[in-house]
Formats: sequence, structure tokens, C-alpha cells
Amino acid sequence: MFPLYASLGMKQPSILSAGRTLFFQKFAFTDRVRKEYEKEVQITSFIKSMVNRSSRCATTLMLPHCSTEEALEYAAKNYPALKDFGLHGHISHKNARLIPKMIRNWKNLEVLRLRRAHYLKEILKKIDVHCNNFYQLMLPQSYISNDVAYTIGICQSKIKHLFLKGATIERRNLVMILQRCKNVVKLDVRECFLFDESDGEILELASHIPSFSCQGSTCIHDCEKREDLIGLFICDTNSFTWDPDVPYDWKFVS
Repeated sequence: MFPLYASLGMKQPSILSAGRTLFFQKFAFTDRVRKEYEKEVQITSFIKSMVNRSSRCATTLMLPHCSTEEALEYAAKNYPALKDFGLHGHISHKNARLIPKMIRNWKNLEVLRLRRAHYLKEILKKIDVHCNNFYQLMLPQSYISNDVAYTIGICQSKIKHLFLKGATIERRNLVMILQRCKNVVKLDVRECFLFDESDGEILELASHIPSFSCQGSTCIHDCEKREDLIGLFICDTNSFTWDPDVPYDWKFVS
């Protein structure tokens, strides 16, 4: 299949469908185009049309963060052979609750890419039951709370690659992950906040991991700044380091 681009008046081509990959790269309407098409262009219909044009055979699916509940459910039902699923930007809490229900349709799922840890416990429980080939969890620029760190341990026997680059993760929570996830062979915690890249205990705990990266990670000692940073995630508002509407550049992730 030749690559299929669709722009729909957007700033740049945003959809790539090539072979078994359907990649919704960016929905960035200009104000003029948004007003012109707001009654005509329906995100749900557009996603459905791309799903249909891909002959429903994609094994890699990257959806925009603005995907509707209907679009998410449609994609889940039409891609039973899916191996790699991800979302650009921060999906709403409402739509995130659908992902655990979708997982059961994807018996071959190997990779999950999210920008928020909403419903992660439910998601990983489903993965542990239904996805025997799963090996890679990606939560870049997320807040890895104590509950999230503990939840990652649910799939500790399956997770081989864990990608948390740019995350806000307290030292104790990273220690918990290192102690519980003994099967990890690749762990990326570069450019994270709330622990230091030179932390001796962390480096010792990670010494058995063939590929461990923590360059650029730094501890924030000011209690007020720490609480402010964590509060931004808990309140689900924009953090000071990125715009949640800007898609994550997954192409730099291997």
C-alpha cells in the first residue's frame, strides 16, 4: 500500500497510512479553517474513514488526543490484530476509561504508548490477562505517582521495555519500580524530575538492566516547587515544560 496523506486544510499532512500503520500525526487547525469546517468536519467521521481506507488491517495505530469515545471504540473493534497502540497528547479522563475495555480486543498487543496514567491499573490488569505478547509500556512526560509505580508491578512479568523519559517521578517510586520489575531489560528515565541521575542506590538497583538511561534527570529539593510540580499533574492542568495539545514526537522512541 502506498502512503496515504490527508490534510483537510490542516497546517501540515497529518495522516499516514502505509502498509499496516495508521498514524494520525497532528490535528492543528488554523482558526480560519476551524471556523470554516467546524460544522462539516467531524473528527469521528474522519477517523472512521481512515480506518476503513486502511482495510482494517493495521497493526500499529496512533490516534490524536482529540479522538472521541465513538472513534476509540470503532478503532478498537476494527483492528483485532493490533500490536502497537498509542495516543498523541493527553486524552481526556472520560475517554481514558474506554482503554481497558478496548484492550480485550487486542490479543496481540505488544506496545502501549500513553501520555497520562489514567486508569492504568485497569489497563494493565487487562493486558496481564489478554495480551501474552506484551513487552513495552511507554508513559513519557507523565506523573508516576506511588499508585502508578505500584501498578506497573502488576505487569512486571511482561514488561521488558519501560519508557518514562521526561516523567515526574519521585525517587521512592523509581526505587519501587526497580525492585519489583526484575524482567526489565530496557529502562529510559532520562530528563525526569524528582530524582538525581547520580543517585547511588538507583544506579545500583539498575545495574542488572542491560539498557538503563537516566541522563539529565534532576532532583528538586525545594519542597514548594516539588509540590507545585506534582499539583500540576494531579489537577490535570498544563505543566510548565510542555503544551498538552502538542503531540509527542514518538519517532524518537525506539
